[in-house]
Amino acid sequence: MARRFFGTDGIRGRTNAFPMTAEIAMKVGMAAGAHFMRGDHKHRVVIGKDTRVSGYMMESALVAGFTSVGMDVVLLGPMPTPAVAMLTHSMRADLGVMISASHNPFHDNGIKLFGPDGYKLSDADEVEIETRIDAEAQLAPSEQIGRARRVEDARGRYIHFAKSTFPNDLRLDGLKVVIDCANGAAYNVAPAALWELGAEVISIGIEPNGLNINDKCGSTAPQALQETVVASGAHIGIALDGDADRLIVVDEKGRIVDGDQLMALIGTTMAEDGRLVGGGLVATVMSNLGLERYLGGRGLTLERAKVGDRYVLETMRAKGYNLGGEQSGHIILSDYATTGDGLVAALQILAALVRSGKPASELLHLFDPVPQLLKNVRFSGGKPLEDQKVISVIAQSEAELAGKGRLVIRPSGTEPLIRVMAEGDDAGQVEQLVDRICAAVAEAT
Repeated sequence: MARRFFGTDGIRGRTNAFPMTAEIAMKVGMAAGAHFMRGDHKHRVVIGKDTRVSGYMMESALVAGFTSVGMDVVLLGPMPTPAVAMLTHSMRADLGVMISASHNPFHDNGIKLFGPDGYKLSDADEVEIETRIDAEAQLAPSEQIGRARRVEDARGRYIHFAKSTFPNDLRLDGLKVVIDCANGAAYNVAPAALWELGAEVISIGIEPNGLNINDKCGSTAPQALQETVVASGAHIGIALDGDADRLIVVDEKGRIVDGDQLMALIGTTMAEDGRLVGGGLVATVMSNLGLERYLGGRGLTLERAKVGDRYVLETMRAKGYNLGGEQSGHIILSDYATTGDGLVAALQILAALVRSGKPASELLHLFDPVPQLLKNVRFSGGKPLEDQKVISVIAQSEAELAGKGRLVIRPSGTEPLIRVMAEGDDAGQVEQLVDRICAAVAEAT
């Protein structure tokens, strides 16, 4: 079934344009509320948001939708996505909602939905909700309309949870940490958690004004973090994205450490401690071949999933892994959380740093990445990957790699783009193959 609303990670788009309008948000509230009205108990939905100016509008529209079908609403205010997932389960809610477009600019927004178990919804649930959006809503009788209330201690609850994932025998005393919160959802909770664990905290990206989320800051723009780490003499830098479900790290020399390197460290640390379940970890088709080779050299496996942290998690649950993630910094530690959590992942890195006594530059670069190149080709319509010339060029390129690298060509789940990625031991060959495939795709559009 073709989807009109849901993409790779919920519903996302430019605010005040389809599908991210107040009208659609209200209908999503009605549809999702009706879908999760199961049983005869009083039903409840938890709603959090990041710091976008449009969050107020979308929040109000969702509240109207949920309460109109008889569901009570608990408002958390600005909170990380993983906090919403955690509190949905903790508060015995029937549904959780995060209003965020993650790492996108302020003019975009999105709606992510979590089931009562704190996990993102299945494809089947999303299809059912889409069907209900287009149908006439079944409104509650006037005496059964839902109520809305704010929870004032949500930040404290999440900080306590995050700290509980840090080893009890460790402290961060003597560690100077720079944290960039992307002017997003974690601007308050992340610095507070680090300070409470004893770190000397230098915070940037903690002055949200509704328009500056992810603007030259955060995990997708770590230049300011790099400069601050070096200038301040910090031991390490941590960058979150707008909704704090992804993490990028900077070592004391200002070098960026991506999700693949972070997963390598967390995975080998967990394996050494006897905590790694499944004999390896789950990553996506975009993770570097160097990670796969590194893990293989230590007797660990790398299971690959489709792009998107929800697909990583589905594979983890289906095949019995407790660690997974993406090169972009989504890292899922299922012993603690039901979704990617940038702060929790950062605390595992900091624990390893404290235990090792090594500088971050020595600890965090565990393998040399294989040359990898990703380019995007925008298209206006059609299915360019079904064009015979494109198919032929891709097949020829795979033959030239001859098992010494990988190709990943896929449509974006959120934009009209074809993403072309190649990796291999020969950087020149990788660039040549990517350019050749991109040219074929461009001609086919």
